[in-house]
Amino acid sequence: MARVKRGVTSHARHKKVLKLARGYRERNRTVFRVALEKVEKALQYAYRDRRAKKRNFRGLWIQRINAGVRQHGMTYSQFMNGIKHAGIDLDRKVLADLAVREPDAFKVIVDEAQSALAKAVPAAQSSTAQSSPAEVG
Repeated sequence: MARVKRGVTSHARHKKVLKLARGYRERNRTVFRVALEKVEKALQYAYRDRRAKKRNFRGLWIQRINAGVRQHGMTYSQFMNGIKHAGIDLDRKVLADLAVREPDAFKVIVDEAQSALAKAVPAAQSSTAQSSPAEVG
């Protein structure tokens, strides 16, 4: 059986890790053992934060929509319910962008949501009033 020398493989692996550790300070970028720990931890942070970024942006979009909607006398939850009843199929990212960059277009959507909500709410109230039993005194 032939002898296997692994110097080339380990050197390539070390180079790969040290390349990922560029920009770190002191021994964190020059010593392989330390750099390996730091690079692994950095990759864990990157994995976690790619998922956290999605949550953070959704929260930001909701805040922007809420701020834009409150200028027109509605709350975020009322607005979302209204656009659902109106059949407007825009996601939060687009709605937030409209609220910030196109306030006039956003106002049209808010008005549509208000009118759809006004039509939907009386129908819901009348159906619950009929189905509730009369109070016995």
